Amino acid sequence: MTAGLLDEVRRQLAESGAEPTPARVAAALRAQGRLLGDAEVLGGTERLRCELVGTGPLEPLLADPRVTDVLVSGPDRVWVDRGRGLELTEVTFEDAGSVRRLAQRLAAVAERRLDDARPWVDARLPGGTRMHAVIPPVAVGSTCLSLRVVRPRAFSMAELVAAGTVPPGGDVVLRALVEARLSFLIGGGTGSGKTTLLSSLLGMVGERERIVLAEDSAELRPDHPHVVRLETRTANQEGAGLVTLRDLVRQALRMRPDRLVVGEVRGSEVSDLLAALNTGHEGGCGTVHANAAGDVPPRLEALGAAAGLDRAALHSQLAAALKVVIHLVRDRSGRRRIAEVHVLERDRDGFVVTVPALRWGEDGFIRAQGWERLRSLAGGAL
Repeated sequence: MTAGLLDEVRRQLAESGAEPTPARVAAALRAQGRLLGDAEVLGGTERLRCELVGTGPLEPLLADPRVTDVLVSGPDRVWVDRGRGLELTEVTFEDAGSVRRLAQRLAAVAERRLDDARPWVDARLPGGTRMHAVIPPVAVGSTCLSLRVVRPRAFSMAELVAAGTVPPGGDVVLRALVEARLSFLIGGGTGSGKTTLLSSLLGMVGERERIVLAEDSAELRPDHPHVVRLETRTANQEGAGLVTLRDLVRQALRMRPDRLVVGEVRGSEVSDLLAALNTGHEGGCGTVHANAAGDVPPRLEALGAAAGLDRAALHSQLAAALKVVIHLVRDRSGRRRIAEVHVLERDRDGFVVTVPALRWGEDGFIRAQGWERLRSLAGGAL
Protein backbone atom coordinates (compact mmCIF):
# COMPACT_ATOMS: atom_id res chain seq x y z
CA MET A 1 0.00 0.00 0.00
CA THR A 2 2.25 2.79 -1.32
CA ALA A 3 1.79 6.54 -0.95
CA GLY A 4 1.55 6.80 -4.74
CA LEU A 5 -1.33 4.32 -4.84
CA LEU A 6 -3.25 6.20 -2.15
CA ASP A 7 -2.65 9.53 -3.93
CA GLU A 8 -4.10 8.10 -7.16
CA VAL A 9 -7.19 6.86 -5.31
CA ARG A 10 -7.63 10.27 -3.67
CA ARG A 11 -7.49 11.93 -7.09
CA GLN A 12 -10.04 9.58 -8.62
CA LEU A 13 -12.47 9.98 -5.72
CA ALA A 14 -12.14 13.77 -5.85
CA GLU A 15 -12.76 13.83 -9.61
CA SER A 16 -15.83 11.59 -9.32
CA GLY A 17 -17.51 13.96 -6.89
CA ALA A 18 -19.39 11.02 -5.37
CA GLU A 19 -19.70 10.49 -1.63
CA PRO A 20 -16.65 8.47 -0.48
CA THR A 21 -18.56 5.57 1.05
CA PRO A 22 -16.52 2.56 2.22
CA ALA A 23 -17.73 0.57 -0.81
CA ARG A 24 -16.65 3.29 -3.29
CA VAL A 25 -13.26 3.71 -1.61
CA ALA A 26 -12.66 -0.05 -1.65
CA ALA A 27 -13.74 -0.26 -5.31
CA ALA A 28 -11.37 2.57 -6.22
CA LEU A 29 -8.52 0.76 -4.51
CA ARG A 30 -9.18 -2.51 -6.33
CA ALA A 31 -9.55 -0.65 -9.64
CA GLN A 32 -5.86 0.29 -9.52
CA GLY A 33 -4.97 -3.17 -10.81
CA ARG A 34 -2.73 -4.02 -7.89
CA LEU A 35 -2.90 -7.35 -6.10
CA LEU A 36 -4.23 -6.39 -2.68
CA GLY A 37 -5.40 -8.63 0.12
CA ASP A 38 -8.59 -8.01 2.07
CA ALA A 39 -6.61 -6.65 5.06
CA GLU A 40 -4.78 -4.14 2.84
CA VAL A 41 -8.02 -2.98 1.24
CA LEU A 42 -9.71 -2.56 4.62
CA GLY A 43 -6.71 -0.67 6.01
CA GLY A 44 -6.45 1.59 2.97
CA THR A 45 -10.19 2.22 2.99
CA GLU A 46 -10.12 3.33 6.62
CA ARG A 47 -7.13 5.63 6.07
CA LEU A 48 -8.71 7.29 3.05
CA ARG A 49 -12.10 7.62 4.73
CA CYS A 50 -10.43 9.41 7.65
CA GLU A 51 -8.96 11.94 5.22
CA LEU A 52 -12.03 12.38 3.04
CA VAL A 53 -14.89 12.51 5.54
CA GLY A 54 -15.50 14.70 8.58
CA THR A 55 -12.45 15.72 10.56
CA GLY A 56 -10.65 12.41 10.05
CA PRO A 57 -8.70 11.11 13.05
CA LEU A 58 -9.82 14.16 15.06
CA GLU A 59 -13.47 13.09 14.91
CA PRO A 60 -13.47 11.16 18.24
CA LEU A 61 -11.88 14.11 20.03
CA LEU A 62 -14.46 16.58 18.74
CA ALA A 63 -17.25 14.18 19.71
CA ASP A 64 -16.12 14.29 23.36
CA PRO A 65 -18.51 16.71 25.11
CA ARG A 66 -15.73 17.83 27.45
CA VAL A 67 -13.41 19.00 24.67
CA THR A 68 -13.40 22.72 23.88
CA ASP A 69 -10.29 22.91 21.68
CA VAL A 70 -8.31 20.55 19.45
CA LEU A 71 -4.85 21.79 18.45
CA VAL A 72 -2.61 20.07 15.91
CA SER A 73 0.99 21.28 15.76
CA GLY A 74 2.44 18.25 13.94
CA PRO A 75 1.47 14.76 12.76
CA ASP A 76 2.25 13.31 16.19
CA ARG A 77 1.40 16.39 18.28
CA VAL A 78 -2.37 16.56 18.76
CA TRP A 79 -3.55 18.38 21.89
CA VAL A 80 -6.98 18.83 23.47
CA ASP A 81 -8.40 21.06 26.17
CA ARG A 82 -11.03 19.45 28.36
CA GLY A 83 -11.27 22.41 30.72
CA ARG A 84 -8.17 21.61 32.76
CA GLY A 85 -5.45 22.79 30.42
CA LEU A 86 -3.89 21.21 27.34
CA GLU A 87 -3.35 17.45 27.19
CA LEU A 88 -1.31 15.57 24.58
CA THR A 89 -3.40 12.80 22.99
CA GLU A 90 -2.46 9.51 21.38
CA VAL A 91 -4.02 10.56 18.06
CA THR A 92 -1.51 10.75 15.22
CA PHE A 93 -1.47 11.45 11.48
CA GLU A 94 0.48 9.43 8.94
CA ASP A 95 2.71 12.39 8.05
CA ALA A 96 2.75 16.18 7.73
CA GLY A 97 1.06 15.88 4.33
CA SER A 98 -1.98 14.27 5.96
CA VAL A 99 -2.38 17.24 8.30
CA ARG A 100 -2.13 19.65 5.38
CA ARG A 101 -4.69 17.73 3.31
CA LEU A 102 -7.17 17.72 6.21
CA ALA A 103 -6.72 21.47 6.76
CA GLN A 104 -7.21 22.20 3.05
CA ARG A 105 -10.31 20.02 2.85
CA LEU A 106 -11.86 21.69 5.89
CA ALA A 107 -11.07 25.10 4.40
CA ALA A 108 -12.80 24.05 1.17
CA VAL A 109 -15.85 22.92 3.13
CA ALA A 110 -15.97 26.43 4.65
CA GLU A 111 -15.62 27.87 1.13
CA ARG A 112 -12.18 29.34 1.81
CA ARG A 113 -8.80 29.02 0.14
CA LEU A 114 -5.75 27.49 1.80
CA ASP A 115 -2.74 27.22 -0.48
CA ASP A 116 0.70 28.69 -1.08
CA ALA A 117 -0.81 31.99 -2.23
CA ARG A 118 -3.00 32.23 0.89
CA PRO A 119 -1.24 30.19 3.61
CA TRP A 120 -3.69 30.74 6.46
CA VAL A 121 -7.43 30.61 6.97
CA ASP A 122 -9.89 31.53 9.72
CA ALA A 123 -13.37 30.13 9.13
CA ARG A 124 -16.44 28.51 10.65
CA LEU A 125 -17.31 24.96 9.62
CA PRO A 126 -20.94 24.04 8.88
CA GLY A 127 -21.45 22.48 12.32
CA GLY A 128 -20.31 25.69 14.03
CA THR A 129 -16.74 24.64 14.90
CA ARG A 130 -14.26 27.51 14.53
CA MET A 131 -11.26 26.59 12.39
CA HIS A 132 -7.87 28.24 11.99
CA ALA A 133 -5.00 26.79 9.97
CA VAL A 134 -1.55 27.87 8.82
CA ILE A 135 0.47 25.84 6.30
CA PRO A 136 4.22 25.75 5.56
CA PRO A 137 6.41 27.63 4.92
CA VAL A 138 4.66 30.14 7.19
CA ALA A 139 4.14 27.34 9.72
CA VAL A 140 7.56 25.80 10.18
CA GLY A 141 7.72 22.03 9.79
CA SER A 142 4.04 21.13 9.66
CA THR A 143 0.59 22.58 9.14
CA CYS A 144 -0.87 23.97 12.36
CA LEU A 145 -4.59 23.37 12.77
CA SER A 146 -6.78 24.76 15.56
CA LEU A 147 -10.40 23.75 16.07
CA ARG A 148 -12.61 25.43 18.67
CA VAL A 149 -15.80 23.54 19.41
CA VAL A 150 -19.06 25.45 19.66
CA ARG A 151 -21.53 23.38 21.63
CA PRO A 152 -25.15 23.34 20.42
CA ARG A 153 -26.46 24.68 23.73
CA ALA A 154 -25.39 27.11 26.41
CA PHE A 155 -24.40 25.93 29.86
CA SER A 156 -26.89 26.75 32.57
CA MET A 157 -25.77 28.96 35.43
CA ALA A 158 -26.10 25.96 37.76
CA GLU A 159 -23.64 24.05 35.57
CA LEU A 160 -21.16 26.94 35.67
CA VAL A 161 -21.41 27.03 39.46
CA ALA A 162 -20.84 23.27 39.59
CA ALA A 163 -17.83 23.60 37.27
CA GLY A 164 -16.31 26.30 39.46
CA THR A 165 -16.56 29.08 36.85
CA VAL A 166 -19.01 30.96 39.06
CA PRO A 167 -18.51 30.84 42.85
CA PRO A 168 -21.32 29.60 45.13
CA GLY A 169 -24.03 32.25 45.29
CA GLY A 170 -22.47 34.15 42.39
CA ASP A 171 -25.38 33.25 40.14
CA VAL A 172 -27.65 35.45 42.29
CA VAL A 173 -25.36 38.44 41.71
CA LEU A 174 -25.12 37.85 37.97
CA ARG A 175 -28.87 37.44 37.60
CA ALA A 176 -29.42 40.73 39.41
CA LEU A 177 -27.06 42.52 37.00
CA VAL A 178 -28.91 41.12 33.97
CA GLU A 179 -32.36 41.89 35.35
CA ALA A 180 -31.29 45.46 36.20
CA ARG A 181 -30.41 45.90 32.51
CA LEU A 182 -26.87 47.02 33.27
CA SER A 183 -24.53 47.29 30.30
CA PHE A 184 -21.46 45.13 30.82
CA LEU A 185 -18.38 43.67 29.17
CA ILE A 186 -16.80 40.31 29.91
CA GLY A 187 -13.02 40.52 29.75
CA GLY A 188 -10.29 37.90 29.76
CA GLY A 189 -7.69 36.16 27.67
CA THR A 190 -8.15 33.67 24.84
CA GLY A 191 -9.88 30.50 26.03
CA SER A 192 -10.84 31.94 29.42
CA GLY A 193 -14.55 31.24 28.89
CA LYS A 194 -15.87 34.68 27.90
CA THR A 195 -18.27 33.39 25.23
CA THR A 196 -19.48 30.54 27.45
CA LEU A 197 -20.34 32.91 30.30
CA LEU A 198 -21.98 35.46 28.00
CA SER A 199 -24.21 32.78 26.46
CA SER A 200 -25.34 31.71 29.92
CA LEU A 201 -26.04 35.29 31.04
CA LEU A 202 -28.11 35.97 27.92
CA GLY A 203 -30.23 32.98 28.84
CA MET A 204 -31.32 34.98 31.92
CA VAL A 205 -32.79 37.79 29.81
CA GLY A 206 -36.57 38.04 30.00
CA GLU A 207 -38.52 36.04 27.42
CA ARG A 208 -40.30 39.16 26.15
CA GLU A 209 -37.02 40.83 25.18
CA ARG A 210 -35.40 40.67 21.73
CA ILE A 211 -31.67 39.89 21.63
CA VAL A 212 -29.69 40.88 18.52
CA LEU A 213 -26.21 39.35 18.25
CA ALA A 214 -23.42 40.76 16.07
CA GLU A 215 -20.42 38.43 15.79
CA ASP A 216 -17.33 37.80 13.71
CA SER A 217 -18.04 34.10 14.02
CA ALA A 218 -21.43 32.88 15.27
CA GLU A 219 -20.41 31.24 18.55
CA LEU A 220 -22.98 32.49 21.06
CA ARG A 221 -25.76 29.99 21.74
CA PRO A 222 -28.06 31.63 24.34
CA ASP A 223 -30.99 29.59 25.59
CA HIS A 224 -33.57 32.24 24.74
CA PRO A 225 -36.71 32.22 22.58
CA HIS A 226 -36.05 35.45 20.66
CA VAL A 227 -32.52 35.73 19.28
CA VAL A 228 -31.47 37.35 15.99
CA ARG A 229 -27.96 36.35 14.88
CA LEU A 230 -25.80 38.40 12.52
CA GLU A 231 -22.37 37.26 11.31
CA THR A 232 -19.60 39.08 9.43
CA ARG A 233 -18.51 38.01 5.96
CA THR A 234 -15.13 38.18 4.26
CA ALA A 235 -14.63 39.61 0.79
CA ASN A 236 -14.79 37.24 -2.17
CA GLN A 237 -11.96 36.60 -4.65
CA GLU A 238 -12.77 39.89 -6.42
CA GLY A 239 -12.59 41.81 -3.14
CA ALA A 240 -16.36 42.44 -2.99
CA GLY A 241 -18.99 41.47 -0.43
CA LEU A 242 -17.12 42.39 2.76
CA VAL A 243 -19.40 42.81 5.80
CA THR A 244 -17.65 44.09 8.93
CA LEU A 245 -18.65 43.95 12.57
CA ARG A 246 -19.19 47.69 12.47
CA ASP A 247 -21.68 47.18 9.61
CA LEU A 248 -23.54 44.62 11.72
CA VAL A 249 -23.74 46.87 14.77
CA ARG A 250 -25.26 49.63 12.66
CA GLN A 251 -27.80 47.25 11.14
CA ALA A 252 -28.62 45.75 14.53
CA LEU A 253 -29.64 49.19 15.81
CA ARG A 254 -32.37 49.27 13.15
CA MET A 255 -33.75 45.89 14.20
CA ARG A 256 -35.46 47.04 17.42
CA PRO A 257 -33.10 45.28 19.85
CA ASP A 258 -33.91 45.12 23.55
CA ARG A 259 -30.37 43.81 24.07
CA LEU A 260 -27.60 44.62 21.62
CA VAL A 261 -24.74 42.11 21.93
CA VAL A 262 -21.33 42.31 20.25
CA GLY A 263 -19.66 38.92 20.43
CA GLU A 264 -16.19 40.45 20.70
CA VAL A 265 -15.32 44.15 20.67
CA ARG A 266 -12.07 44.28 18.75
CA GLY A 267 -12.12 47.28 16.39
CA SER A 268 -13.81 50.47 15.28
CA GLU A 269 -17.26 49.05 16.08
CA VAL A 270 -16.61 50.19 19.66
CA SER A 271 -17.69 53.71 18.72
CA ASP A 272 -21.06 52.51 17.36
CA LEU A 273 -21.62 50.26 20.37
CA LEU A 274 -20.93 53.04 22.88
CA ALA A 275 -23.14 55.41 20.90
CA ALA A 276 -25.94 52.84 20.95
CA LEU A 277 -25.64 52.29 24.70
CA ASN A 278 -25.90 56.05 25.15
CA THR A 279 -29.14 56.34 23.18
CA GLY A 280 -31.54 54.19 25.15
CA HIS A 281 -30.24 50.70 24.36
CA GLU A 282 -29.77 49.55 27.94
CA GLY A 283 -28.49 46.12 28.86
CA GLY A 284 -26.08 45.83 25.93
CA CYS A 285 -23.07 43.62 26.41
CA GLY A 286 -20.16 41.85 24.77
CA THR A 287 -16.68 40.48 25.33
CA VAL A 288 -13.24 42.04 25.05
CA HIS A 289 -9.69 40.70 25.29
CA ALA A 290 -7.95 42.17 28.33
CA ASN A 291 -5.33 41.10 30.86
CA ALA A 292 -7.29 42.46 33.83
CA ALA A 293 -10.54 44.27 34.55
CA GLY A 294 -8.61 47.50 35.11
CA ASP A 295 -7.17 47.23 31.59
CA VAL A 296 -10.57 47.41 29.88
CA PRO A 297 -10.83 51.26 29.69
CA PRO A 298 -7.32 51.60 28.14
CA ARG A 299 -8.16 48.75 25.76
CA LEU A 300 -11.36 50.49 24.63
CA GLU A 301 -9.42 53.75 24.37
CA ALA A 302 -7.02 52.13 21.90
CA LEU A 303 -9.90 50.67 19.88
CA GLY A 304 -11.70 54.02 19.91
CA ALA A 305 -8.62 55.73 18.49
CA ALA A 306 -8.88 53.43 15.46
CA ALA A 307 -12.46 54.69 15.00
CA GLY A 308 -11.39 58.34 15.17
CA LEU A 309 -12.54 59.00 18.76
CA ASP A 310 -10.16 61.11 20.81
CA ARG A 311 -9.47 60.18 24.43
CA ALA A 312 -11.85 62.70 26.01
CA ALA A 313 -14.75 61.75 23.71
CA LEU A 314 -14.20 58.03 24.29
CA HIS A 315 -14.20 58.40 28.08
CA SER A 316 -17.29 60.63 28.02
CA GLN A 317 -19.19 57.98 26.07
CA LEU A 318 -17.77 55.17 28.16
CA ALA A 319 -18.77 56.75 31.48
CA ALA A 320 -22.40 56.93 30.43
CA ALA A 321 -22.59 53.68 28.46
CA LEU A 322 -20.84 50.95 30.44
CA LYS A 323 -21.55 50.01 34.07
CA VAL A 324 -19.83 46.72 34.88
CA VAL A 325 -16.79 44.65 33.83
CA ILE A 326 -16.68 40.92 34.60
CA HIS A 327 -13.17 39.48 34.29
CA LEU A 328 -12.38 35.80 33.69
CA VAL A 329 -9.09 33.96 34.13
CA ARG A 330 -7.72 30.44 33.85
CA ASP A 331 -5.98 29.40 37.04
CA ARG A 332 -2.94 27.14 37.22
CA SER A 333 -5.10 24.02 37.18
CA GLY A 334 -6.67 25.16 33.88
CA ARG A 335 -10.04 25.99 35.46
CA ARG A 336 -11.91 28.95 34.00
CA ARG A 337 -13.39 31.21 36.68
CA ILE A 338 -14.61 34.73 37.36
CA ALA A 339 -11.70 36.55 39.02
CA GLU A 340 -13.31 39.95 39.57
CA VAL A 341 -16.37 42.10 39.01
CA HIS A 342 -15.64 45.83 38.67
CA VAL A 343 -17.81 48.93 38.42
CA LEU A 344 -16.79 51.98 36.40
CA GLU A 345 -16.22 55.46 37.84
CA ARG A 346 -14.52 58.67 36.77
CA ASP A 347 -11.22 59.68 38.33
CA ARG A 348 -10.18 63.21 39.27
CA ASP A 349 -9.22 64.00 35.69
CA GLY A 350 -12.57 62.85 34.35
CA PHE A 351 -11.27 59.61 32.84
CA VAL A 352 -13.01 56.29 33.43
CA VAL A 353 -11.36 53.76 35.72
CA THR A 354 -12.61 50.47 37.12
CA VAL A 355 -13.13 49.84 40.84
CA PRO A 356 -13.24 46.29 42.28
CA ALA A 357 -16.66 45.41 43.64
CA LEU A 358 -16.33 41.62 44.00
CA ARG A 359 -13.39 39.22 44.01
CA TRP A 360 -13.24 35.47 43.62
CA GLY A 361 -13.65 33.34 46.72
CA GLU A 362 -13.97 29.57 46.97
CA ASP A 363 -17.08 29.95 49.14
CA GLY A 364 -18.54 32.91 47.29
CA PHE A 365 -17.69 36.39 46.04
CA ILE A 366 -15.70 38.59 48.43
CA ARG A 367 -16.93 42.17 48.58
CA ALA A 368 -14.53 45.01 47.76
CA GLN A 369 -14.65 48.81 47.80
CA GLY A 370 -17.03 49.13 44.83
CA TRP A 371 -19.67 46.82 46.35
CA GLU A 372 -22.07 49.58 47.43
CA ARG A 373 -21.85 51.16 43.98
CA LEU A 374 -22.66 47.80 42.37
CA ARG A 375 -25.51 47.23 44.76
CA SER A 376 -26.93 50.68 43.95
CA LEU A 377 -26.71 50.01 40.21
CA ALA A 378 -28.61 46.74 40.66
CA GLY A 379 -31.48 48.67 42.22
CA GLY A 380 -31.11 47.18 45.66
CA ALA A 381 -31.68 43.63 44.40
CA LEU A 382 -28.41 42.50 46.01
